[in-house]
Amino acid sequence: MRPDPRFTEQTPEFWANVRLIGERVGYRERSQSPKLPKGQTRPKGEEKTPGRLRVPTLAQTEAAFRKLGLTVHRLDSGGGQITDLGRAVFAYFQHRADVLNGFVMPSLMTAAQAADEYTRMKRERPNRDFSGERMNKQSQDKKKPSYFSLMIQLLVDDALGGLPCDHDPQALTTITKDGAPFRTLVRRVDGAFPSPIDPLAVWEIKEYYHTTTFGSRVADGVYVSLLDGMELRELDRALREEVAEHEKRPDRIEHLLMVDAFSCWWVQGASYLCRIIDMLHMGYVDEVLFGREIFTRLPALAAGWASTYRSLPPQSSATK
Repeated sequence: MRPDPRFTEQTPEFWANVRLIGERVGYRERSQSPKLPKGQTRPKGEEKTPGRLRVPTLAQTEAAFRKLGLTVHRLDSGGGQITDLGRAVFAYFQHRADVLNGFVMPSLMTAAQAADEYTRMKRERPNRDFSGERMNKQSQDKKKPSYFSLMIQLLVDDALGGLPCDHDPQALTTITKDGAPFRTLVRRVDGAFPSPIDPLAVWEIKEYYHTTTFGSRVADGVYVSLLDGMELRELDRALREEVAEHEKRPDRIEHLLMVDAFSCWWVQGASYLCRIIDMLHMGYVDEVLFGREIFTRLPALAAGWASTYRSLPPQSSATK
């Protein structure tokens, strides 16, 4: 998923309203699950159907702001005269709810579905060595292959056609100038093409198939991606202004975020899905791939990276 151009150049005031309204009005409508008869309990393992993502109204916003001692005059100048800022804010809420309810929700996979897809992909590649496959960081019966990360690796490798790629960088992402370090990110990413030194693309993967609660570790993962995005935007500026033309290199690094796990993100963490869509439109990530979207979108993205790589002059740092 790429951002809607209508919302990519919005002001800090716009995002201040989006964040505060979301928190105070709420991100989700009430569950539509039918009530159980009095005295009857829901069978173990049968989850209530989560409500759809909410589109806040002006009336709900006004009521929420009133409790904070705030007014909506920047959104509505009175007498039903909604302002340009108000129109943009409420149009964005509609767009965000539409993409989350209509596209993201059905794209997310359960652990069983991801396992089936990974098994299918392995079966389609009988000559590939799958020994030593990456495992998740959980223990006992929850310790399983990292299905999403492994499928991403297969899709990227197929599209790159043998070009180098680091699917588990053990180094900080660095861009160079005249063969020396010029900018270095504060943390490691989950994948880099062709390497974490002068990459053309980097990506982060958030798969949480076996989590039972939306805990602080998952929430922190969203905020870390935001930090990475802020650093990468500054890094892109440095590339454009001080490196790219001098060294005949691309003037930006493509930054992807890929997330999956239906229960974690949709059932428990819908507010963080909203934050991810916000992050996308604020320009802190170029594209977000949700669940099954990796099968349709990632091969084309990786093929584009390969084409750029092959077009670079031999002396370019990115081709070393």
